[in-house]
Amino acid sequence: MAKADYYELLGVSRTATEAEMKSAFRKLAMKHHPDKNPGDKAAEAKFKELNEAYQTLSDPQKRAAYDRFGHAAFENGGMGGGPGFGNDFASSMADIFEDLFGEMSGRRGGGRGTNGRERGSDLRYNLEITLEEAYAGKTATLKVPTSIACEACSGSGAKPGSKPKTCATCAGHGRVRASQGFFSIERTCPTCHGRGETIDDPCRNCGGAGRVTRERTLSVNIPAGVEDGTRIRLAGEGEAGLRGGPSGDLYIFLSIKPHPFLQRDGADLFCRVPVSMVTAALGGDLTVPVLDGQECAVKVPEGTQTGKQIRIRGRGMPVLRAREHGDLYIQIVVETPQQLSTRQRELLREFERESSKDTQPESAGFFTKVRDFFAGGNE
Repeated sequence: MAKADYYELLGVSRTATEAEMKSAFRKLAMKHHPDKNPGDKAAEAKFKELNEAYQTLSDPQKRAAYDRFGHAAFENGGMGGGPGFGNDFASSMADIFEDLFGEMSGRRGGGRGTNGRERGSDLRYNLEITLEEAYAGKTATLKVPTSIACEACSGSGAKPGSKPKTCATCAGHGRVRASQGFFSIERTCPTCHGRGETIDDPCRNCGGAGRVTRERTLSVNIPAGVEDGTRIRLAGEGEAGLRGGPSGDLYIFLSIKPHPFLQRDGADLFCRVPVSMVTAALGGDLTVPVLDGQECAVKVPEGTQTGKQIRIRGRGMPVLRAREHGDLYIQIVVETPQQLSTRQRELLREFERESSKDTQPESAGFFTKVRDFFAGGNE
């Protein structure tokens, strides 16, 4: 049985943000959680499907692979064997139980993280390059608007000269316990919102967040042979974390501009070259420019027909992380003359009168087959 689409399972669009997916997952997971549907096998199966979908789409690397290859990205051990029930599952369940019991007590939990140091968000940057740049590789300079650690407070969020204080309510744990009947419920500390620290005198430069928005200039190496849709990850170059937390990652998605006369298929290049009727009939030489900046001599055989491909080995795109190149294919298109002079028309008619089956075997053979077919059908 084919697996359901992960986006449809969560009820979100393919462009949904991380926050939108998380919100949709929480609502559905609470609805189908086994504890709320005891003995309901359908609800249990649905809950497992929802968790699998969320664990895939909440991970930037797995989501990119799923967007490109679908469920096939995780078959046969791909991407580490696909989504499972590891630490991310426990974290997701903690969020759900917090929502459940938070609603019962009339409060909702805030941000979480060890001592309030939350990891920054991952960022995406779309970069368009030419086919020539994909052939040779390049070092691209990017200007990325993002959040960086506040220099005034060194990312702590407290006014220079002061420090955050341990939260008196939770003693720095970020969570507090409360008894409700027979249950002992742990939830996010309402005073520090899970940070474990409080700031009495926040930094004026960042307002206590520990980070500010700036435009950064980054250099990224684009290797020779990259394909359209290639993703490059710059670890730690994403959004700065809150209050000194680790930074997220920057993901660069490459797209390649269409070339005016070259088409790419993997490592091979294809070039459509029109030639005159005379050159096709008598043969000749062509000079075709290629991406390495040099010119390539191509010999057109006598009697070349439209659609013939001439293969030139090793003049295609470089293969990524390999010391080899694809091939260049010249696709011949015979151009029919237009706007002929009187003398040219006379010469062509004279040529046609003197032509035989040997000079134009394909057309002669075709019409012979047509006559034979209809002659046989009327008998």
